Amino acid sequence: MQLNNYIGGTWQEAGGADYTAVLNPANGKELAQVRLSTKEDVSLAVKSAKEAQKKWALVPAPKRADFLYEIGRLMKEKKEHLSQVLTKEMGKVIEEARGEVQEGIDMAFYMAGEGRRMFGETVPSELQDKFAMSVRAPIGVVGLITPWNFPVAIATWKSFPAIVAGNTFIWKPATETPMMAYEMALIFEEAGLPAGVANIVFGSGAEVGTAMIEHPDVRVISFTGSTETGRHVAETGGRHLKKVSLEMGGKNAVIVMDDADIELAVEGILWSAFGTAGQRCTACSRVIVHTDVKEELEQKLVEAMKVLSIGDGMDESVKIGPVINQKALDKIHGYVGIGKDEGAKLLAGGHILTDGKLADGHYYEPTLFTDVKWDSRLAQEEIFGPVVSLIEVSSLDEAIEVNNSVKFGLSSSIFSRDVNKVFRAQRDLDTGIVYVNAGTTGAEIHLPFGGTKGTGNGHRDSGVAALDVFTEWKSIYIDFSGKLQRAQIDTD
Repeated sequence: MQLNNYIGGTWQEAGGADYTAVLNPANGKELAQVRLSTKEDVSLAVKSAKEAQKKWALVPAPKRADFLYEIGRLMKEKKEHLSQVLTKEMGKVIEEARGEVQEGIDMAFYMAGEGRRMFGETVPSELQDKFAMSVRAPIGVVGLITPWNFPVAIATWKSFPAIVAGNTFIWKPATETPMMAYEMALIFEEAGLPAGVANIVFGSGAEVGTAMIEHPDVRVISFTGSTETGRHVAETGGRHLKKVSLEMGGKNAVIVMDDADIELAVEGILWSAFGTAGQRCTACSRVIVHTDVKEELEQKLVEAMKVLSIGDGMDESVKIGPVINQKALDKIHGYVGIGKDEGAKLLAGGHILTDGKLADGHYYEPTLFTDVKWDSRLAQEEIFGPVVSLIEVSSLDEAIEVNNSVKFGLSSSIFSRDVNKVFRAQRDLDTGIVYVNAGTTGAEIHLPFGGTKGTGNGHRDSGVAALDVFTEWKSIYIDFSGKLQRAQIDTD
């Protein structure tokens, strides 16, 4: 199977000479071949999107929303098929894949609803016989760069608000997971989305991503990925005076206080740390635990980790699938070595799994360190795998300080039954998302998603806030006085 670009409502072979194989990380089997695109392919897509946007912007927003309702309906109809494709190309277990597809369905219906809202403001003018209001206006052509770990959910966070707001888009999916983009193109086509509104170009970040960022007709870049790459996107986009939205890394922590429900905390940590094999930007990578319950938490976590089943995500009984590729496997194992060298105590895991059915895939054993120093590399740097560090503290104030010590600020969590501690924590934790008596994962699509510090640059995916990325505010003044009125001069 060869995947082609989707440009201007037609399937077009990319112009590059190189191909990349899409491999199932669970067993190494080839799923598809993708021909990599060139700068010229991007220019062709942008031209198509620019021409289509002129007409698309004139379609009333409620009518644009009708297409999202149909896209959502089709995604719901094809949910199991989409979920299986997702698991095969990315590796996450089928239960999680179904949840991710559902997130895309929810986003379709939510953003379709915004087609009848997209509120502006009317305000009283300071002058007689004058009307003042603000409205949201589409920006034009937008570029979307999405990661491999959530190949459909994150794409819907970006593309659906762009569509309903009256923009057209070029989408560059990750080279590791292009099949979900192909499936979404089929759905856009079946839903009757006008040609040129959605364009998908397969290729590398260096070639396709850079061409999108540098193209003068792409007005917005919405990027999700590593902080290192995001910094480059921001620098390049800034030189071209583009609006750039970044959602990047995380080093998220679960705080477990001495009055916590320990059993519940264990469940929350397991799900947050080892779901998607730890390959989430919201994954729990640190557990900040009060001295009085540290030993109990350690014991219960180790026992609970023993029964976690690992294998091909298509097996309904499996709880942890593979990591995406060999490069990721090597990085994770490298950090385990760093932890040992730093003097952290390894309680569980720490091995690449190669036995039996796991031999042909990329599997890493769920890993738990304790006695980790808060300022060590293990506790400060993003690992993006199933590795958790326990850090001991003696108070809530210390826990909050440790939580805020990293350069990221995406998600945090506190387990406590003391309402005073809870309210202090939700105020003082320096993250864009705070959970109480739950893990660090599980964001809902109707609230803003994003973080502080090295996690982002102030914009948000999801929720109504997503419209801010894909619209410009336009202030409108209508003077029906029949004479020239000079605002503040004539109000003196």
